[in-house]
Amino acid sequence: RRQSRIIALQVLYETDVAPRDTNAVLERRIGEDSVPVAVAGFARDLVNGVLENREEIDKIVARFAPSWPVHQMAVVDRNILRMAIFEMMMGGETPPKVAINEAVDLAKAFGSDSSSKFVNGVLGSVMETVEL
Repeated sequence: RRQSRIIALQVLYETDVAPRDTNAVLERRIGEDSVPVAVAGFARDLVNGVLENREEIDKIVARFAPSWPVHQMAVVDRNILRMAIFEMMMGGETPPKVAINEAVDLAKAFGSDSSSKFVNGVLGSVMETVEL
């Protein structure tokens, strides 16, 4: 699943910074990496789930990170949060703690020095709400 998350993050990042056909970018990334069917399927689920729910997800991000307007966040951080919130609240398959751990790992690998702390803080607050 980690490979799926990396592909999804790359696709969401690319389509966030430059308007491109998301499905074309996704299929290109899947083809470039020659990934197994299950990895490709989960990556598709993540990308499509984030895009279909982006407005609602961005409202959640704004609620739990009020000092950082969503459109002003680092693109990597914004899309890691979107993916994790989708998994935690809408995806239904990933336990919240797993989604947070995976998001923090992605932030460490692809974000800035402070990304992992930021992502962990926002998602920790979201998880408290989810568990209520």
